[in-house]
Amino acid sequence: MQRIIVVDESPVICKVAKRILTGFDFTVVESNSLSQARNYCEAELPDVIVIDSDLDGALDLIADIRAMEGGKDIRIVYSLVEADLKRMMAGRRAGASDFLLKPFDRTSLFNVFGSMKMAA
Repeated sequence: MQRIIVVDESPVICKVAKRILTGFDFTVVESNSLSQARNYCEAELPDVIVIDSDLDGALDLIADIRAMEGGKDIRIVYSLVEADLKRMMAGRRAGASDFLLKPFDRTSLFNVFGSMKMAA
């Protein structure tokens, strides 16, 4: 089963993502802070990490994960409230693989993660 960590200050966003993604047969870990997410990644890298762009230091975390052993193989999804090209490009330069607009629902999460589910 593939592992995903969702990093967002909002417990509601984390719970919604966990509920939907668990239904897609992913193992999901919720994190409300970058330090908690970094500790998790240092202990065991997930297959995917979803990082809220509004968190101070989100771009640094992305770059740090990419620098970890095995970090180049992780799918990093940068989560934004709106399609802001400047922020998206900053995320891409830091190492983000994909983008996800919030608020998300089952359909939008399936569009981003459905191919992973089918490949598993």
